[in-house]
Amino acid sequence: MKKYFATYRSIAKLAFPLFLGQLGNIAVGFADNIMVGHYSTEALASASFVNNFFNIAIFACVGFTYGLTPIIGAMYARGETDRIGRAVRVGIWVNTLFTIAVASIMLGIYFNLHRLGQPDELMPLIRPYYLIVLSGMLPVCIFNVLAQWSFGCNDTALPTWIVLAANAVNIFGNYLLIYGNWGLPELGLTGAGISTLTARFICMGAILWVFFGTRRGAPYIAGFRAKADKSDGMFRRVAATGFPVSMQMTFETASFSGSAIMAGWIGAVSLAAFQIVAISGMLGFCIYYSIGAAMAIPLSQAAGTGDRAAMRRTAWGGYHLILATMVLVSALFTLGGSHIMGLFSSDPAVIGLAVTLIVPLVLYQFGDATQISFANALRGTSHVMPMLYIAFVSYIVIGLPCTYLLAFPAGLGLYGIVLSFSVCLLVAAVLYLYFFLRATRK
Repeated sequence: MKKYFATYRSIAKLAFPLFLGQLGNIAVGFADNIMVGHYSTEALASASFVNNFFNIAIFACVGFTYGLTPIIGAMYARGETDRIGRAVRVGIWVNTLFTIAVASIMLGIYFNLHRLGQPDELMPLIRPYYLIVLSGMLPVCIFNVLAQWSFGCNDTALPTWIVLAANAVNIFGNYLLIYGNWGLPELGLTGAGISTLTARFICMGAILWVFFGTRRGAPYIAGFRAKADKSDGMFRRVAATGFPVSMQMTFETASFSGSAIMAGWIGAVSLAAFQIVAISGMLGFCIYYSIGAAMAIPLSQAAGTGDRAAMRRTAWGGYHLILATMVLVSALFTLGGSHIMGLFSSDPAVIGLAVTLIVPLVLYQFGDATQISFANALRGTSHVMPMLYIAFVSYIVIGLPCTYLLAFPAGLGLYGIVLSFSVCLLVAAVLYLYFFLRATRK
C-alpha cells in the first residue's frame, strides 16, 4: 500500500476542490428539492420529471466537453501551451454546435410532452419549467468547456469557486422567487427555474472573464487566436474524443430518466418519492465522481508521456479512495436515510414511500462507485470508443428492460425501479474495468 500513498495525496489534492464543487451542487439540489417539495407535492413531481428527463440532454452536452480533459492534460504534460489554446477554441466551437443540435431535439420534444404519460394536472407546471431549463443549456456547455481547460492544467479550484458562488445566488434566488419574498412575485417551480438559469449565466460569464481577462488565461490566448490549422486534426480529435463520452453519459442518464418516467406512470406520489431517492443518491454519485474526475487528470498526463505503469497505479489509487467513500456513504444512508428523506417533503405519503427505498439505494452504491472509477480511468487514456458500446449495452439493452420487468411484471413497483440500478451499474463497472486493463496492457 505504501506505493499508493503519493498517488492518494495527488488525487486527493485535485479531488478536494472538485468535491467542494460537487458538495455545492448537492446543496443546491437539496435546497431546490426541499423548497419546491415544501411548496407542493405537484411542484416536486413536476421538477422530478423535467430534471430527470432533461438530464439526458444536459449530460450529453457536458459529456461532450469531458473529451477535452485527456487532450488538454496530455498537452499540459508536454508543455504545449499554444496547442492548449487551440484546443479550447475548437472545443468551444464543436461543443456549441453539438449543444444547439441537442437543444433543437429537446425543443421538438417540448411539443410532445403530453404523449409521455405524465399526470394531466402536472402539465401546467412542467411546460414553463421545461423551457427555462432548455434556455440554460448553452451556458452550461461553454462553462464546462473552459472548466475542462482548467482541470487539464491541474487547476481544479477555479471552476469550483465559480460554481459555489453561483450556487449561493441560486439558493437565494429560490428563497425570493419560489415563495415570493421581499415583495417579489410567488412563482413556485418557475421561480426555481429562473434562479437556476441565472446561476448558469453567472458561471459562464465568470469563467469567460477568467480566460480572456486575467493572467490565468494569458498564456493560452495566443494559441486561441492563432489562425486555424486544419492539418492538425484538432477538430476531428475533439469531436472523436468527446462524442463517445457524451453518448456514454447520455445512455446512463437515459436509463435513470426512463426510470423516472416509469415512476410517473405509477402516480405523482411515486414520482415525488423517486425524486427524493434520486437526489439522495446524487450524494454518493457526486463524491465518487469528484475523485474519478480528479484521477483522470494525472492519468491523462501519464498517458501523454506513455507511462502505462503510472496510469494503472493512478487508476487503482483512485479506486481505493472511491471505495472508502462508498463505505461511508452507504453507512450514512443505512443509519440516517429516514432523516434525510424527511427533509424533502411535508407529505407523509411521499416520505413513507421514499423510506422504503433505502435498501435498494444502498445496494447500488458499489456498482455506481466502481463504474464511475473505471469510466474515468478509461476516459483518461483517451481510448473512449468502448465507453459508448458499454453504456449502450449496460443501460439501454439491460438497464431499461430490467427496470420495467422488476417494476411491473414482477410487481415490485417503485422498489423494483430502484433495485434495477444495481444490475446495470454492476455490468457497466465490470466492462469498464476490462477495457481499461486492456488499454493499459504493456
